[in-house]
Amino acid sequence: MSNFYENDSYDAIVVGTGISGGWAAKELTEKGFKTLVLERGRMVEHVKDYPTMNDDPWDYKYKGQLPREEVKRQEKQARTGYTVTESSRHWFVDDIKHPYNETKRFDWMRGYHVGGRSIMWGRHSYRWSDLDFAANKLDGHGVDWPIRYKDISPWYDKVESFIGVCGEKLGLSQLPDGQFLPPMDLNCVEDYFRTSISDNFNGRVMTSGRVAHITGDKKFEGRNKCQFRNRCIRGCPYGGYFSSNSSTLPAAAKTGNMDLRPYSIVSEVIYDPETKRAKGVKVIDTETKEEFEYYANVIFLCASAMASTSILMQSKSDRFPNGLGNDSGELGHNIMDHHFRVGASGKYDGFQDSYYKGRKPNGIYLPRFRNLEGNKDNLDFVRGYGYQGGASRGNWQDMIAEVGYGKELKEKLTEPGGWTMGLLAFGETLPYHENKMTLDYDKLDEWGLPTITFDAEFKENELKMRKDMREQAIQMLEKAGFKEISSYDDIGAPGLGIHEMGTARMGRDPKTSVLNGNNQVHEVPNVYVTDGACMTSASCVNPSLTYMALTARAADHASKNFKKSNA
Repeated sequence: MSNFYENDSYDAIVVGTGISGGWAAKELTEKGFKTLVLERGRMVEHVKDYPTMNDDPWDYKYKGQLPREEVKRQEKQARTGYTVTESSRHWFVDDIKHPYNETKRFDWMRGYHVGGRSIMWGRHSYRWSDLDFAANKLDGHGVDWPIRYKDISPWYDKVESFIGVCGEKLGLSQLPDGQFLPPMDLNCVEDYFRTSISDNFNGRVMTSGRVAHITGDKKFEGRNKCQFRNRCIRGCPYGGYFSSNSSTLPAAAKTGNMDLRPYSIVSEVIYDPETKRAKGVKVIDTETKEEFEYYANVIFLCASAMASTSILMQSKSDRFPNGLGNDSGELGHNIMDHHFRVGASGKYDGFQDSYYKGRKPNGIYLPRFRNLEGNKDNLDFVRGYGYQGGASRGNWQDMIAEVGYGKELKEKLTEPGGWTMGLLAFGETLPYHENKMTLDYDKLDEWGLPTITFDAEFKENELKMRKDMREQAIQMLEKAGFKEISSYDDIGAPGLGIHEMGTARMGRDPKTSVLNGNNQVHEVPNVYVTDGACMTSASCVNPSLTYMALTARAADHASKNFKKSNA
């Protein structure tokens, strides 16, 4: 954090410290750019600032549950279920202090602190394929991506090698293989289910989830192997999974080229009409309410999809009366998120003599198998979906229903319950122009900035897809001999998947998109947007690995096209 009061000019400014911001900071500083990294939230140091990392259930007064009056301050954040426990609530914002508005329900999950949601993310890391990058062009939804898999493949290599992704190579065109550490083992029921799927469903493959956890013997500076504690959301003192705090930000700090300033809200990108470039950013100190300006040759917006777009929309000038780079009118539109919470589960009678060791922070993944070759599946929806999930054994809670007492009850409490296998589908959402966010200047936050209003919903294609997601989950469990199968469909609202995307999409034509193929704002090429805002379509796989790869690629482009001031 040194020197930020003395210096106001840098080679680069990075806004945000999460998945994308950490990578921008690392890449730019390693290329010699003196870089100011701005974070609107508080400072979080790796290990030191993980207050609940070693807590046990008995350390909490109410077994980790929060009193109702405390939950009221995080009612929207609590829609995920993650924030209603004492062990993780501190990573999520106070909804009263940080309000937003909903024309239609939108579950905007946020973490305002150094590291952002890289501390709390689900860690599933999958490459996109040409099936994803070409989808819009092939079926006519949205606009064509300005890149293809070959353009980003080497950057996937770079990112995977640095963060550590464990997984199994499958040779599937729809889910390209990567630079993998050894996969986490499937347990016996998961392995059995995998065999059943292979035997009964041609072309379907189940594997261990590809997650950003360290396994095997490869060494990562400052980090150690995953300890199978499954307390990831609290912050990992071992650095067993990738986060900005344990990995990219320390790498950036090591160069000596980074100044990190928390408690700093970026309110606007400053546009210079003479150079037709951005010259810096306006910043509000969240504690003192003081305003500052910082200047740089290159600006990376990595504040998360909605926050980065909000900054662009707030950046108004004579040249850009509707927001910086908004000549197309697409800024704020095309919100996407994966639709999920649909699937099935069933019980299995076998393997009663088998169990598993540790608390594996991972499950299974069943890659997309629908619409791989256009509409040959003869389905009534486009695109596709995949499944996550896993198998586990029950515990003493199965014995609650007054089934015994005394010695008999005590013996049952020491025995594991039966096996259950669950499948949870994640489906692609199409980019609809009418799914949008706007700014409300009549409802300002405590820093005098407009609040965001969401107007987005899932539509017919997603609803039709969900029927198939549910039916196929049931069929696969039935074929494998699972009993007491139950299914569910609780669609919720966009945002719940915590994979919000779009609002400043990449494209080939400045008339229909905000960013070009290098993540630059078309009309202001020294401004790059590399978080979820840049996405042109949503695929059906977790997007964070793609954000990181796009960020590394964009930073390389910036280093070759914009000079360092000390060069």
